[in-house]
Amino acid sequence: MKPTRTIKSICVYCGSSPGRLEAYSITARRLAKSLVDRNIRLVYGGASVGIMGMLADTVLQLGGQAVGVIPEALARKEIAHKNLTELYVTRSMHDRKSMMAELSDGFIALPGGIGTLEELFEVWTWAQLGIHDKPCGLLNVEGYFDSLITFLDHAAAEQFVKQAHGSMLLIESNPETLLDRFQGYVPPVVTKWIEQTES
Repeated sequence: MKPTRTIKSICVYCGSSPGRLEAYSITARRLAKSLVDRNIRLVYGGASVGIMGMLADTVLQLGGQAVGVIPEALARKEIAHKNLTELYVTRSMHDRKSMMAELSDGFIALPGGIGTLEELFEVWTWAQLGIHDKPCGLLNVEGYFDSLITFLDHAAAEQFVKQAHGSMLLIESNPETLLDRFQGYVPPVVTKWIEQTES
C-alpha cells in the first residue's frame, strides 16, 4: 500500500501577469478547483493581479480558503488582495518566503517570471539540503517550462545536480495528477557528493 501524505495547504508560486496564452489562466483555475475539491488551502503571494489574482479569486469563488503573504513594499502599492481568508504583511521578501514555507505542506510553480523561478529554486534547494521534506512541483502548462527542464537534465548530465535531487521536483501538465503525486511523495535518501582529488 502506497503511503499517503497529509496535504492541508499548498503554496503556489505564479506570475503577477496573466501571460501571453489563455491556457495559463485556464490551468490556474483548474488548479484552484482541484485544491478546493480536496479541501486544500491555497497559500500564495497575496496579490490581486495576474495569474496570482485569478488563482485566489477562483479558490474563493468556489468556497475555498486563500491565504496571502505579501511584503510591506508591495502592499503599499495597493496590489494586495482585499478579500482573502487571511492576509499577512511581512517586513521583507525574505520574511515572506519563510512564512509561505512554514504555512505550506507542498509547493507548486505555475508559469511566471523571475520571482516565480527564484521562489521555486529556493524552496527546492531547501528540500535538497534536508531543511524540509515537502514536495515541490512544476505545472508545465503548454510546455512553458520545457527549456528549463532540458537545462536541468543537462546540469544533471554534467554532474552538478544529483539525479535524486532532480527527482525531488515533480513535473506534470495536469493539476490533478500533480496533486496525486504530492500525496504519495516520499523524499529520496541522498548521500553527499564524493570529491575525488589527485594524490
